[in-house]
Amino acid sequence: MKEKQVHIDFENSIGPWLGRTGKITDYFIQESFKLNNLDLTKEQMIVLKKLNDQDGLNQNELAFLTLRNKSSLTRLLTKMEGKKYIFRKQSKEDKRIKNVYLTEFGKEVFENTKPVIQNIISTMEQNITVEEKQQIIKIFKKIQTNFCSTAEHI
Repeated sequence: MKEKQVHIDFENSIGPWLGRTGKITDYFIQESFKLNNLDLTKEQMIVLKKLNDQDGLNQNELAFLTLRNKSSLTRLLTKMEGKKYIFRKQSKEDKRIKNVYLTEFGKEVFENTKPVIQNIISTMEQNITVEEKQQIIKIFKKIQTNFCSTAEHI
């Protein structure tokens, strides 16, 4: 029995473009943090943002909100504790649960990221109309939904 050859047109599929854009964005974020003397990674900034929005989240909630598994989040939080951005405190209700809080220094670092992030957003969205931006967001949401519904069948 002869196998049928499958041709994949990578250049005209979404995946490679999405991947490249993500890598370029990650690189630009890291370089911008470095140029602005922010000792921070993108992942750490995301945690700072989530805690700025809702301080005292427990580690399970934070793992869910940041799309990380528990062990990688634990390693990330340990690094952030070492930098004095956050601290963990055992829950009074359930001793197995640790809540995560921003330190004053962590709040200051997050505030210092805001103009840098705004510059990144401005650079990313330059020459893109409001309508195009809305369309891109709509498409990304569809892709995420496609993967979430597919994940149930894997």
